[in-house]
Amino acid sequence: MMSVLELIKLGRKYLQLWPNKAELINYFSEYQIIIFSRFVFRYFPALALFTLLLPIIFSVQGAYPQTFFYAIFIASIPVQALVILGVKADKYLPPALASWYKEGVARVNEQGGEIKLSLKKPRYLDLAQLLNLSYQRV
Repeated sequence: MMSVLELIKLGRKYLQLWPNKAELINYFSEYQIIIFSRFVFRYFPALALFTLLLPIIFSVQGAYPQTFFYAIFIASIPVQALVILGVKADKYLPPALASWYKEGVARVNEQGGEIKLSLKKPRYLDLAQLLNLSYQRV
């Protein structure tokens, strides 16, 4: 069992490994989670700050406790996304996807590039690494 900090680190690595290619959404449902997570990381910190400053801008009295709560919640969503990605990255691939993954590793190795990825019980993190390597070679 991993600690929350380890899950966050694994989730960040998993997020960074996925190539930013639109065609992946047609083949991997996991890519929708990656797109959403990247959106959350880009816009939610600013949204949390805006939420915190909103009562100051409009001079709303007595709204500070609720605003502070909402800002903290919105600011925590990127961390929650990393935990979810860390849990997903640590899961084993389903059998159909695992066989596709093993074929992909074999194909890359046949083309002259010797890559060292897990062939025994591959995980989603291994899939992201294979996709990352595949798009780097293209």
